[in-house]
Amino acid sequence: MRVRSMIPVVLALAIAPAPLALAAAPAPAAPNPAPLGTFSSWTAATYDSGGQKICYAFTRPTSSTGVVPGRGEVLLSVTQRPGVRDEAAVTAGFTYAKDANVTLSVGGTVFSFYTAGDAAFARDGTAAVRAFKAGVTAIVHSPGPKGGTVNDSFNLDGFTDAYNAIVKACPR
Repeated sequence: MRVRSMIPVVLALAIAPAPLALAAAPAPAAPNPAPLGTFSSWTAATYDSGGQKICYAFTRPTSSTGVVPGRGEVLLSVTQRPGVRDEAAVTAGFTYAKDANVTLSVGGTVFSFYTAGDAAFARDGTAAVRAFKAGVTAIVHSPGPKGGTVNDSFNLDGFTDAYNAIVKACPR
């Protein structure tokens, strides 16, 4: 069920600026997102999935270290859907090894993520959201697909406004 959370990745490409959307590989057909707004580094949107409204906010990294040839889209996102709140996820742009150790740090707080394919999900999304609201930068640390370490830094400026927009659009 958590892998469905990566639908926002496909939708993010759909509402991305034209050059990025054109440069991306063709994605499977997905419902059209309805933008809620851009809030500094973050974009918020909704889409309909089987008659249920899904709301999400996402950002792209401001910097990355660790070379991964052919790496795909990298995103940090938070999703709200019926029955699932504050789902914090990272799309790596490559497939994680089974049971990869992925962490995200905000200030001095480190969060553990579990992986599924090219996505990693916070074990405690609510705590991650609290840290995103108070933080400046989130850094994802993960093993690369062929060894080494990959670090992606994300600007948290605008997160609180984007988060408020998705919570308003998808209330409990």
